[in-house]
Amino acid sequence: MTNENKRESRIVQQAAISDFEVAVRRGFWRSVMSWLTQKNNKLLPFDEIRRILPIHGQHDAGVHTISIEKIVGSVARYNDFDRAFIPRQRHTKSRWVSIDMANLQDVILPPIEVYKIGEMYFVKDGNHRVSVAREKGQAFIDAHVTEIVTQHPITNPDDIFDLILEQEKLDFYQKTNIDSIRPESGIELSIPGQYEKLMEHISVHRWFMGERNQSEISDADAVAGWYDEVYLPLANIIQQHNTLKDFPKRTVTDLYLWIIEHLWFLREQYQEEISLEQAASHFKREFAKRPFNRITSLFHKLADFMADAPTMETGTVPDDLLNDNAKDQPEEGPPEKTVDPDA
Repeated sequence: MTNENKRESRIVQQAAISDFEVAVRRGFWRSVMSWLTQKNNKLLPFDEIRRILPIHGQHDAGVHTISIEKIVGSVARYNDFDRAFIPRQRHTKSRWVSIDMANLQDVILPPIEVYKIGEMYFVKDGNHRVSVAREKGQAFIDAHVTEIVTQHPITNPDDIFDLILEQEKLDFYQKTNIDSIRPESGIELSIPGQYEKLMEHISVHRWFMGERNQSEISDADAVAGWYDEVYLPLANIIQQHNTLKDFPKRTVTDLYLWIIEHLWFLREQYQEEISLEQAASHFKREFAKRPFNRITSLFHKLADFMADAPTMETGTVPDDLLNDNAKDQPEEGPPEKTVDPDA
């Protein structure tokens, strides 16, 4: 390689590195806006969706030019990029830069490989190529398509979430028979992947019932015991406090799961007994939708993050900075042993 070629290569490399840094910064602010608006900004995991959706087969559909906007998920890289395929992890840099350099030098790359479910695509191979193409404003890309045949038509990610929820709910009701055991239960979740947690709760309560009764507990008795002794008391507190009004589009069962986890955190943090009522009240005060408080909290976290920047890699923000979770609880002391007057 001549000196002139080396110089041109360095120029192209620096341009690609600059492109990556711009993309990473844009991804950071997309994460911030996603956190503020509570909108899902993550790629969909193909294997999880295929596991849950009723599949009726697959076939090779050949090579097609597909819309990049319809690529919504990935087989293995769904944690590395956001829904717009902007990098979320800095370890993608080397591969991303090499793809961008090829793009800047007009090198023709092979088609990516995708699975097609309905009108949505999931990348099997070529995630970085999709990321660079989107960053450059490219609308279409060549792809080798394997089509997955499903029972229901799917045209957007919301369809997928609805089908997953429907299937998970059906599985839960079939496994527990709760609609026959407790017809009034009305168990309903709004977020995929949560019904398995309810199954775990039933399993744990079954063990406690067996220890308490010194006998084997049947499936039906375990479900009834969990519903009567664990779920219903907290569901009643949620309804009595009118907590749902502070969590639009969520259900009593959603809040049951969140508050149970919150209760565990509070007991671990303060090492003392805390009641369901106290945990529900504390959860409502801390996590009810208050846009101004959320924005203030976020920018306090950002200030702390930037203060630590010299000891951390710049780029995307750690996930726990942008999530409302137990680690973000205040340190002022355990919840008061009184009912929330605003409930």
